[in-house]
Order: sequence, then C-alpha cells, then structure tokens
Amino acid sequence: MKANVVGSSTLADMTIGMHARVSKVHGQPALRHRLLEMGMTPGCCVRLVRVAPLGDPLDFELRGYHLSLRRDEARNVVVEEL
Repeated sequence: MKANVVGSSTLADMTIGMHARVSKVHGQPALRHRLLEMGMTPGCCVRLVRVAPLGDPLDFELRGYHLSLRRDEARNVVVEEL
C-alpha cells in the first residue's frame, strides 16, 4: 500500500540533514502500531542523520535517540518539512 499522497512527502523522501514534523502515520495495523510505539507520532520532529551505503536503512534522530527504518517502512510516515 502506497501512503504517499500528491503534494505530501514521507520520511523516505527526506535528504540528509533535513528536519521535518510527522503529520500522519499510515500502513498495516501492526506496522503503524510499531511506529507509533517507537515515538513516530504526529507532531514529532525528526531529522535524517544518515543513509546506509546501498540506500537502506535510513537513520533518523527523534526524541533524543536514533531510529533506523527501512525505506519501505519510512514511506508510511507523512511529514511536513521544517
């Protein structure tokens, strides 16, 4: 299921050093629940710190810790650039 809506961007679209605010979390119920439990909640500010050499996973900083997500998982989190 593709969560990307026209005119919106996701965590997967971010570039290194970019700051964004989470708008909405989509996905299958289990994945959505896991992302929310890890702190990826609407209103949370995130920053893309680094990307692995082959482009997957992505390393984000949020709430004082680092979270690595696969690009497919990151596509489920809609963000607004700050």
